[in-house]
Amino acid sequence: MNRFEYIRPATVADAIAALNEPAARALAGGTNLVDLMKYDVAQPSRLVDINRLPLKSIEITSSGALRIGALVTNTDLAWHRDVRDKWPILSSAILAGASPQLRNAATAGGNLMQRTRCYYFYDPSTACNKRQPGSGCSAIGGVNRIHAILGASDSCIAVHPSDMCVAMAALDASVEVEGPEGKRSIPISGFHRLPGGEPERDNTLRVGELITSIIIPEPDFGPCHTYLKIRDRLSYAFALISVAAALRVEEGIIQDVRIALGGVAHKPWRDFDAERSLKGERVGIQSFKHVADFILRDAKGQGDNDFKVELARRAIVRALEQAAAGTPQDQADKSLH
Repeated sequence: MNRFEYIRPATVADAIAALNEPAARALAGGTNLVDLMKYDVAQPSRLVDINRLPLKSIEITSSGALRIGALVTNTDLAWHRDVRDKWPILSSAILAGASPQLRNAATAGGNLMQRTRCYYFYDPSTACNKRQPGSGCSAIGGVNRIHAILGASDSCIAVHPSDMCVAMAALDASVEVEGPEGKRSIPISGFHRLPGGEPERDNTLRVGELITSIIIPEPDFGPCHTYLKIRDRLSYAFALISVAAALRVEEGIIQDVRIALGGVAHKPWRDFDAERSLKGERVGIQSFKHVADFILRDAKGQGDNDFKVELARRAIVRALEQAAAGTPQDQADKSLH
């Protein structure tokens, strides 16, 4: 682990000032960043401990939206009464991820900042464009069972690990940030990025910017939603494929639909063209198979993970069937049927 400066500001303004250098990193729960430092993957010059900042509240705004402070823990968010009553797909996704101990420490802002999961990224003895730009990608042609089937590049085929962010993508969340140039709001679809030729950049946050809150509009899906997560083991594991699905149906006709995928790309994957193709269609397995094929039309395996294309297709159909039937996935029951 490298030597670093440690600062614990008491105000957002002081935190932004302390973060205004490229190698400074904000520290909240530390469940990912500290691991990366131990592996010598992350080498911050300065840790800015933001745990004293007043960013720990969950509230309903005057427009009925949900405002989540960046320092709200995953446990508090998942079990909050308003979240369970009105945004249950978010609660379900969070409870599908990690272990209770990790959820007690991890925060909403930190969840957004999780680094991608790749064996080679975590192993400094191997080539990795994400860890060391220009060094190559060992996963391409290597062991790539967990890797991307959509949106990958010749530089990187890693996937985004968060469950929470997949639900937020389906819910049209936006990320509120403050920085040296003031405040701005970033749609969740524009916060994380595909690797392209710069896989070392996971998101569009600028130097000095701090996530302060997340805003989620009031949904109107009623019980027609689900978060389905397919993983290698039933205790806790990152998703091979996950699907956040929500529908609004009137007299058997689909009026609105949201489908976000996890475990398939460098960011939570949402295909707005595919969703539009499902509007006006009758609820049923044929419609669901059609939209699954649409979403996966450019999917491509990397060898070890070829199975994920068919797994994703089946997961999308199953999630839409669950959502349409109003039978959300119970995260206490992880068995496969």
